[in-house]
Amino acid sequence: MQEPLSRFVRHLASEKRHSPRTCDSYERDLNRLALWLAESGRDQWRLLLSHDLRRYVAVLSRQGLSGRSIARHLSAIRRFYNFLLRERLVADNPAVDVRAPKSGRRLPRVADVDQLSQLLDASPDDPLEVRDLCMFELMYSSGLRLSELADLNLEALDLRAGEVRVIGKGNKERVLPVGRKAVDAIRAWLSVRPELAPEGEKAVFVSRRGDRLSRRSIQSRLGRWGITRGADQKLHPHLLRHSFASHMLESSGDLRAVQELLGHADIATTQVYTHLDFQHLARVYDQSHPRARRNKSGPGPDDQ
Repeated sequence: MQEPLSRFVRHLASEKRHSPRTCDSYERDLNRLALWLAESGRDQWRLLLSHDLRRYVAVLSRQGLSGRSIARHLSAIRRFYNFLLRERLVADNPAVDVRAPKSGRRLPRVADVDQLSQLLDASPDDPLEVRDLCMFELMYSSGLRLSELADLNLEALDLRAGEVRVIGKGNKERVLPVGRKAVDAIRAWLSVRPELAPEGEKAVFVSRRGDRLSRRSIQSRLGRWGITRGADQKLHPHLLRHSFASHMLESSGDLRAVQELLGHADIATTQVYTHLDFQHLARVYDQSHPRARRNKSGPGPDDQ
């Protein structure tokens, strides 16, 4: 069974130009299926039938894999069998009609407005912390992705207009507003940036060595900022982006505008924040509505 699998991986690498990481992922998932088949007494790919594959999906589910992970497995199997069909090594594709179990959609975590304000109002102690505060203000102010922040160049900033130009997924450009606090933080960083950045460096955010700050370093510095400032949850770039989207939606109720700001191609991706907004409204209702409060503490005189 290994020889056709090795040919498939070479096909992905040479003909489809997939990255080594993607090829490794396909190979790992298919080796897992091959091991299960071997343990079941089948030593050829053509012996796998659709009902066998459904049993395999059930095994993966019992082992704790999410619906999304199982869907990835099935996608690899489906593609592999299409290759085997092309090579005339099998008669059909057993994965065509097999679907992964649905898993509940996880809602993104967001930070409390007051806690974020407290964390961002902290005073930086050195040029690196001035840079860090600038990054975090900009992410929260404009909802930038980690990659968009790391790839940002000086020419993309227009502080007079209060705007930043970013290149998002699919190489799509969008222009985003930058809030007053973030503009002030950018000005503060640009005033000390020459202490670290060599002349001619285009990156807005540079490391201690003067080169472009990596995504991993941004993640690390944000986590460090949260720890040293006493945050009650782990800070990470997507938390700031999620918080930006949720807080904007709570205040405006304009889902289309939030979609544009986030750079989502499909509004269905943005709609997850409507669930977060409803949870917020439900909490406010429970805490504020007199009959909601009364029901929690038992019936009042007027209810009896």
